[in-house]
Amino acid sequence: MNAQNASEGCMLSDTLYRVPRQNGVQTLQASGVSVARELSSWRVKLGPQESTAFDTQRNEAVLILQQGEGRLKVSDETWEVSRTNVFNEPATALYLPPDTSLTVEAHGPLEAIIVAAPAENGGTAALVGADQVKIQQRGEGNYSREVHDIFVNDHFAQRLLVGETFNPPGNWSSYPPHKHDGRDGEPELEEVYHYRVDPVQGFGYQTLYTADGESVTHMVRDGDTVVIPYGYHPVASPPGYRLYYLWALVGEKRELTVFEDPLHSWITSS
Repeated sequence: MNAQNASEGCMLSDTLYRVPRQNGVQTLQASGVSVARELSSWRVKLGPQESTAFDTQRNEAVLILQQGEGRLKVSDETWEVSRTNVFNEPATALYLPPDTSLTVEAHGPLEAIIVAAPAENGGTAALVGADQVKIQQRGEGNYSREVHDIFVNDHFAQRLLVGETFNPPGNWSSYPPHKHDGRDGEPELEEVYHYRVDPVQGFGYQTLYTADGESVTHMVRDGDTVVIPYGYHPVASPPGYRLYYLWALVGEKRELTVFEDPLHSWITSS
């Protein structure tokens, strides 16, 4: 991957991040580095009885539990959280306003993702449990998928939109191809995907392309991250493998409006 400052422009070929798992808090991708303008994300991985700290600084952030059991602490508030894994149970996620210090304590092996973007001071920490996640079935046939809204229509986050998508084996999502880069009048949103695969040795395909011919396809594996700075971005899972991705978006407006590729919009209009 070519490192470059986001303010100097970017290329879709620079959008895949593959960071081997390590204990503690790992940076997966950072704003202002390579293609990301505002979004940053981290992986939290802890063993039994281990703990770590995270400070949001000038960002608002969301921690999305991937698997495990533990305790989350912010100031004088404490939440006991658990999730068997992303494929078998809806998310538990914690919203964190700017200038918040978080402590994560693991009861057993624990893994989580944190996504963040700059925001104004204010707000309070808020937990969304599995029973509060809004579950939607989208598409049909081999582009049907399940979408979970976590922080989308809430009053907690200022700018972040966060959810999860589940592809059955052999299915497509983010399909028909859509974008939200503002080039056709839609609100401009930057996005990041964090992938999990079941069984874990599997893979998926993430394509990013533009109307003027720029195109790249990544083979994504369990634990990979893809930043989507612009362009259409369909996803495909191969036969035999369930595909999951956590998604987070940020823009000037907290409004999830997409623009479908006119060449392929007939698929849903017929």
